[in-house]
Parts: sequence; structure tokens; C-alpha cells
Amino acid sequence: MDILEGVLESLNHSIIITIFVFSMMIIVDYINILTQGKIRNILLKSKGKQYIISSLLGSTPGCLGAFMSVSMYVHGIITFGALTACMIATSGDEAFVMLTLFPEDALILFLILFIVGVISGIIVDKIIRKMKIKVCKECLLQEYHEENIEKMFSKKPRFSVARILMLLIFVSLIILNILDLFGPKEFGAEKILFLSISGFMVFISLFSSDHHLEDHIIKHIARKHIWRVFLWTFGALVFVNVFISLFNLEGFIQSNMNLILILSALVGVIPESGPHMIFVMMYSHGIIPFSVLLTSSIVQDGHGMLPLLSYTIKDSVMMKFINLVIGLLIGFIFYSAGL
Repeated sequence: MDILEGVLESLNHSIIITIFVFSMMIIVDYINILTQGKIRNILLKSKGKQYIISSLLGSTPGCLGAFMSVSMYVHGIITFGALTACMIATSGDEAFVMLTLFPEDALILFLILFIVGVISGIIVDKIIRKMKIKVCKECLLQEYHEENIEKMFSKKPRFSVARILMLLIFVSLIILNILDLFGPKEFGAEKILFLSISGFMVFISLFSSDHHLEDHIIKHIARKHIWRVFLWTFGALVFVNVFISLFNLEGFIQSNMNLILILSALVGVIPESGPHMIFVMMYSHGIIPFSVLLTSSIVQDGHGMLPLLSYTIKDSVMMKFINLVIGLLIGFIFYSAGL
């Protein structure tokens, strides 16, 4: 594979992955709006369930679950340990990409992250109480993302510049895919999924309410997430398809896996959804083992840490350090077991 061919293949795959991610983000956003009030009420009534609920929130793809947990933490609804459980369980926007590239392995990864999150959260709270470490109790911070359950669909098709643009994009994708000019070419599960998601997005373009389309899909998902997902995905694919093969780095990586595992944990410290994508792509190409992907996933939390950083640097640094230690510990256990 020459450089140009590798770049073009990376671009094609990046567009396909971004379309899948964009659609899944919209679905998760709908679920988030419909359930977040109920989740808050459960946590307020039963403190014992907060580790499980917080870890479940973190396990949901994207950063919405992490944002919700931060909001509840700074309002004194959940403990520092419960928030730690959420941050360990979350994989940020990369979770959508993993579900697209290797869904079965991704679900196993999410289950492990959930279990590690719950256990770690309980232990962290016990250590904090025993050592009398001071953390944020209740902070007067406005909700980071609070939505009333709204009417998300209209009965009749609506039209605007944004709707027409979305409609043209996804109708074009359907036509191009049917003509085998773009996307999965062989008829099978991937092609059916591609056409189904594109068809769903046509429906969203026509029938989504004005508020949900403008505030949720365009202003939040499209402007804040999707372009980052595309750029990081494209960059990571170019790195894997072109850079690694061009400089024959695959052998170096596989012969220095201990170093790569530590590096994956250190990269995970960055409070950004994107750098982790390199390890996702390397795992999808069979370059790194599951243990390295798990290590990176435990330490990194996408954008989930950003609202907490804006309020309390001390708690954020302490949580990142805890996640780094847990990530390296669990990662080396799995690596020693040959995983």
C-alpha cells in the first residue's frame, strides 16, 4: 500500500466511522433526555446504588453520562468514589468507534470497565473516609447539562437550511452506497447497518423538533464532537495504515509492549476525547493486545473531566492519579495473563 492509497483508504473509513458515531450519539442523546431525571431520583433515594448507577452512566458511549455524574457530584448527590467509578467506566467518544469497529470486544471491554469502576469506587470511598481526605462535598455549581423531557419529534416534516443539508447528505449516502460508490460494497450486515442508520438520519432530518435539532444535534453533537471524532479517527488511521507500515514500527511496538502499555496510560491522563483513538485503531488492526486498550480505557475519560477541572483542580488531579494507578495495575495483570 503506497502513501496516497493509505491516506484515501483512511479517509473513506473515517467518513464511514464518523457517520456511525454521529447517528449513535443522537440515539444516546435521546435516551439521556428520557432517563436522566429518573436516575437522579434513584441516587437521591438510595446512596448504596450510586456506585452501580454511576458506573453504568460512565459505560454509556460518549461523555453525557460523565457530565451528568460530575453535575451530581458537585451538588453532593454522589460521592467522590462514585464519580471515580464513572470516570473509570467511561471511554468518551471512542466508545462509539469501538462499537463500530469491534462490537463484541467493545461490549466485553465495557463490562470489565463497569466492574472495575464499581469495585474501585467502593474502595476509594473507604480509603478517603479512613484517611480523612477532604474532597468536594456540595458545590454551588449550575447543572452542566440539564434538560426537561421535551417533545423531540414533530408529526409533520419540517424544513430549514440545516434540515435540508442533513437530508441531502444522508440521501446522497444512501444513493452512493446502493450504487457501490461509497461505504460497504458487499451486501451483508455492515451494508444493511449503513443503509439503516442513513435511513434513520433521514427520518431525524425531517421529523426532529426544532429545539432538539438546533440545540442538541447541531450545536452540541455536530459542533462540539463530530469534527473532533473525524479528525482524530482520520489521524489515527493514517498513523496505523501509513506511518507504522512505512517505518516498519509494528515490530518495535510488539517487542516493547510494556513501554506501550505505560504510554497508553500516560496518554489517557489527557482530558480530551481523541488521543485514545490511536490505541483503538492499533487494537482493531491487531497491533496491540486487549490489555493495552483496557489500560488506556481505564485512565482516559474523554471530555468527562473538563467540567470538574473547571471547578476543583485538586479533586480532578487526585482522581486522575487514582485512575492512572488502577489502569496500570489492571493493565499489567491482564498483560501478564497473556491478554
